[in-house]
Amino acid sequence: MTAVRIPGRARVVVLAAFIGLVAFTWPFVVAPGKFGSSYAPPLIFGALLVLVLAVVIAEISAGGIDAKALAMLGVLSAVNAGLRPLGAGTAGVETVFFTLVLAGRVFGPGFGFTLGCTSLFASALLTGGVGPWMPYQMFGCAFVGMLAGLLPKTRRRRVEVPMLAVYGAFSGYLFGFLLNLSFWPFSTDPNSSIAYLPGLPFTEQWHRYLLFDLATSLGWDTGRAVTTLTAVLVVGPAVLTVFRRAARRANFEPTVRFEAHHGPGATVGPRTAAQPTGQAHP
Repeated sequence: MTAVRIPGRARVVVLAAFIGLVAFTWPFVVAPGKFGSSYAPPLIFGALLVLVLAVVIAEISAGGIDAKALAMLGVLSAVNAGLRPLGAGTAGVETVFFTLVLAGRVFGPGFGFTLGCTSLFASALLTGGVGPWMPYQMFGCAFVGMLAGLLPKTRRRRVEVPMLAVYGAFSGYLFGFLLNLSFWPFSTDPNSSIAYLPGLPFTEQWHRYLLFDLATSLGWDTGRAVTTLTAVLVVGPAVLTVFRRAARRANFEPTVRFEAHHGPGATVGPRTAAQPTGQAHP
């Protein structure tokens, strides 16, 4: 039940993901003090909002998202905005990642990408956490939701839930790894062995960043990973069931069946089922 797909007309989400990667990896190509420190955050934030809006508009025009999917997006964004203050800032505990993982899994990568952006935006407004770090956080959560929707398809509970739990733990480390890139060039003594030094070869720069990430945020990322893994294992089966039931009842993707009309001059034509996918058509 994909609520927001990524068809040909909605490839802007791929463009948004590419821009996100550029936003995170700029230290490897641009020296601090030239572009990244002053201009990048507001420009990235503006581009991100435009791209997310473009994803939604493209999906509406292509029939891939309707009022029910928008309502689901709004509800889950509000839920995540309410959950995040319960854990953010406490030993790296994050209470929203398991929702992003499960929603991206059920409703698709496009929905997961959009939900990651809107959840962090709503949370920042709710908690007053608006700052130059916000677009990077939005992109980080967008990647978490999008990648969850791209995981291998399986409905066997014994395989799916552990797979999502492992991915949830991985996403905790991934988020921290990406977010550290946004401030690494400005937060370390240039004389340190883990500091960013413009002009170094990529391999040496990469080695320095890996050491920086391990030294500064491994503990926080581990807290986030353990929280997400535990939440998916404990409440994941129930939440997956609820999300899939909501998707079936909302009928995000009505099925098209071909019916033969008997009689003179009858033709075989398509008919869209009005009931949720999987329900028998009389």
